[in-house]
Amino acid sequence: MNDHFFGIFPNEVFIDLCMYQFGYEQCSSGHSFGPAMRNHYLFHYVISGTGILNADDSKGMTKTYSVKSGQGFFIFPGQITTYIADKNLPWEYIWIEFDGLRVRESLALTDLSLDNSLYHSRSKELRGLMLSEMCYIVDHAEESPFHLIGHLYLFFDYFIRSAKSERLISSSRMSDYYIKEAINYIEQNFQNNITIEDIAKVCGINRSYFGKIFRRSTGRSPQEFLMNYRMIKAAELLKLTSLSIADIGSAVGYENQLHFSRAFKKKYGVPPREWRNRNV
Repeated sequence: MNDHFFGIFPNEVFIDLCMYQFGYEQCSSGHSFGPAMRNHYLFHYVISGTGILNADDSKGMTKTYSVKSGQGFFIFPGQITTYIADKNLPWEYIWIEFDGLRVRESLALTDLSLDNSLYHSRSKELRGLMLSEMCYIVDHAEESPFHLIGHLYLFFDYFIRSAKSERLISSSRMSDYYIKEAINYIEQNFQNNITIEDIAKVCGINRSYFGKIFRRSTGRSPQEFLMNYRMIKAAELLKLTSLSIADIGSAVGYENQLHFSRAFKKKYGVPPREWRNRNV
């Protein structure tokens, strides 16, 4: 592996889990980065050496973490951070920037949050497998997007399992079950005229309670999640097919083309036809 590598993932439409950038660096003494803010989730794993992370918490106060080899640090979207390599034993790290509909739901199984950016592994074996997948992605940057996404899923599985919270391991939360049922229902029925009441009914709970636990788990209301899912699917169809705008709107649950175009523009900033012209 080179002393420094930086890769940008091709602009493909992946919904549940997508990668944006990745890289590796053997830092020089005292090397620093930041203060900076990211639009997506960013994970650094420290292979050797040590350093300092300064990260804003949920109250906007700066917390300082000392991070050493075998540990890592996790940065959330919108979080302001600065990280500095130790002068005597500068760190060597590997990193991946990613996002997706499933990320926040999965992170709820860990202790990682704006108030805790430090990654500790519960399993040396899982930590090793996670690192292997990160190295594979960096070393095989020229592989196809689908090939790399497959390894991103393996990385994310090992990452979540190795960081799983001890306080949650023994507890089976019904709310997690409801959210999984809801998301599965949306994935199977987004093209139909479904309502939030329909989704709550499938879960067997009332709409008010469903809305509360859904937002707590995903960071979005059920309506926002459904619309976002439909728009990502619409972008996928615009890019990969020659279907008309009206047909694509219908395929993602909008019988009225005007309503579809308005929703799409709200999400992407431009009408569907213009988005297609820019991205095909």
